[in-house]
Amino acid sequence: MKFGPLDLPSLPALALPRLPLAAFRRRIVFHTVFVLLALAVVGLALTLLAEEKQRARARYEAGFRQTLSTLAAQLRHPTGQLALINADAVAPSQAGISPVVLPFSALDYSDPFKARQAVEMSGCAVHWPNDGGQLCVGVGNSAYAGGVVYLVADLVLPPAVAREKGTLELDPVSHAVIRAETSAGTERWVAPFEAPGDAPADLGDGGLRGRVTGFAGEGSLLVKGSLPVRDFRGWLWQEAGCAAPGQALPDCARRSLLSLRVPVEAWRRALFAQGTRTWPPADLAQTRLHLQWVAPGGQVLFDSARTGAVQPFSLQQLAGTLSAGEVLRIERLGGAAPQLVTQLRGQAQGEGVAAPWLTRLVLRLPSGDTRTQVSASETVSTSSGRYQLSLSGELASVDRSLSATATRMSGFVGAMLAAILLAWLVIELGLIRPVALLTKRAAALNYNMQDPQVERRLGDLEVRDMAGRDEMGILASTLAALLQRVKEGVRREHLRNEQERDMWQAVGHEIMSPLQSLMVLHGDAADPSHRYVQRMQQAVRVLYGTASPSEAITAATVEVDALDLDTFLRHVAENAPYAGIADVVYTPAGAPVWVQADEHSLEDVVTHVLRNADRYRPAGTPITLALPGVGEAMVALAIRNSGPAIPEPLLDKVFDYGVSDGAANGGQGEGRGQGLFVARTYMAKMGGTITAANVAGGVTFTLRLPRAASRTSPSA
Repeated sequence: MKFGPLDLPSLPALALPRLPLAAFRRRIVFHTVFVLLALAVVGLALTLLAEEKQRARARYEAGFRQTLSTLAAQLRHPTGQLALINADAVAPSQAGISPVVLPFSALDYSDPFKARQAVEMSGCAVHWPNDGGQLCVGVGNSAYAGGVVYLVADLVLPPAVAREKGTLELDPVSHAVIRAETSAGTERWVAPFEAPGDAPADLGDGGLRGRVTGFAGEGSLLVKGSLPVRDFRGWLWQEAGCAAPGQALPDCARRSLLSLRVPVEAWRRALFAQGTRTWPPADLAQTRLHLQWVAPGGQVLFDSARTGAVQPFSLQQLAGTLSAGEVLRIERLGGAAPQLVTQLRGQAQGEGVAAPWLTRLVLRLPSGDTRTQVSASETVSTSSGRYQLSLSGELASVDRSLSATATRMSGFVGAMLAAILLAWLVIELGLIRPVALLTKRAAALNYNMQDPQVERRLGDLEVRDMAGRDEMGILASTLAALLQRVKEGVRREHLRNEQERDMWQAVGHEIMSPLQSLMVLHGDAADPSHRYVQRMQQAVRVLYGTASPSEAITAATVEVDALDLDTFLRHVAENAPYAGIADVVYTPAGAPVWVQADEHSLEDVVTHVLRNADRYRPAGTPITLALPGVGEAMVALAIRNSGPAIPEPLLDKVFDYGVSDGAANGGQGEGRGQGLFVARTYMAKMGGTITAANVAGGVTFTLRLPRAASRTSPSA
């Protein structure tokens, strides 16, 4: 026995419609909105950057002129004048302190208040931050001062011990040691502290005041008969209170002011020599002054050569006021041509690193000011001459500074753009793309509804993979449910058409057999009934071609009721010979077995199985009917025959319509692959099943029907 399945031709690829532009309108609007939003952020950033560039340039120019005014005011102050006059001043060293030219002609060394005020105003003092001491070494800016150098020291010293007149030993007294090194040589002085001629050194309130008399030479012993240097003048003032709190009088250290006027013989000779007088001295920058204050016993309390000295204000310190790209040029006027004093350039103040591409962008931003540089100048008049300050600045430095700020702020703009991109991705992947996919699949479903193979086409359209708990998932689930209903509707419609076709063919098939018998009985052409029988055959042939048997059988209805299967099988076995099936054997169960079935439909099912078994059993072998078991829900009926086995691959296909080996012709479905199809269809309508299995020496068909309680409780 050989069965062959029905081969279905493959279908071409699923056709998808070409959607019109209107279908993408919302997506275009969505993408356009996000693109415009990103462009707006970039445009806003560029606009603000351009406005900030314009404001930064305006602020810089206002600050630029204010910087020049501040520098000019600073240089007009005595401290600034001192820096201008002494532009080439040398820093203090262990060799000594180089004198500076003071911004006034002379210094009132004999008045402590005026001397201290002159030092503070001019800023000529060298500071030692460790103990707060300071020393100003300077010369007047006028030659009429007589070639002297002023030394004004503000120190913290213990009470000074005065020298008695006529005393040659200097170890028991406080004294100063001065040394001046010039290009003409070295001059030395020793100056002991002495009480003034008209009053004692002790002022009575705890304060001290006394002269400091200078003698030429050095050492701790004065030469007998030596006279003080005539033009050497000096005073020492010590405050009454202690310099540091917690110390006790009278031996505590006190704030002391030492003011000296020291004549330098080499300068005096140069001033009073024949010829042009030159002041300040030409070798002033090479001159070094060294001052020591020695306490009784030879202890040096102050030494100007000690380390840690801080130089007075100089022009170089003005460079810290300048911004990056600014250049300050100081020239002295009065000669045939301006004489350059110094040129200072501002340095970058650590504004941060600027991205090169942002720097180029800022430089190319439009601006109402197209200048690349700004410049201004002012004149400063001092006692030693007039000076011109010329300040120039590069506007490009403003742009570079702005680009450094923009580099720091670019992270915020980048974060905003990243947020826009993230929002776009979330909406695009989470909403727009699923909507577009659902739209495409829905359009494909509508488009392919006109395909003749619509039932198979619907299997290619699936949206369950998009189902979920969110809005799109619910929409996809709903569309999947609707699609499933469409599939089931198409399948039911197709099945109904097949049922109708099979019904008509089955009806024609059932009518054709008795008509053939009538044709035998009325085969004579002279018989008046012969013509009418032929007409009936012709009508049945037309009816037979209208619908397939499978459609007719599937559309048939059954009336399920309670049926005693034991009694039913006894009748089947007894009547089988009248249907042309001999040797059907049934062993009664001995008690009623109630099932839910339609008697006529079940008889048709059993008859089709018996006919199939009869065709393949060896001659003379019985066909047995048995009830192998009765379960709680189902009752099994086994129909067994001897003969060849059904091939394993075809065990489940023998019940399909049209599957047959063509071994028989005629009869009720024999040879057409219809009998077992009818059996499975009727069993399904009655809520049962039918299966085939190969057993030793034959084949067994098993029918299973639902149990029924009794005849009085049928099932609908």
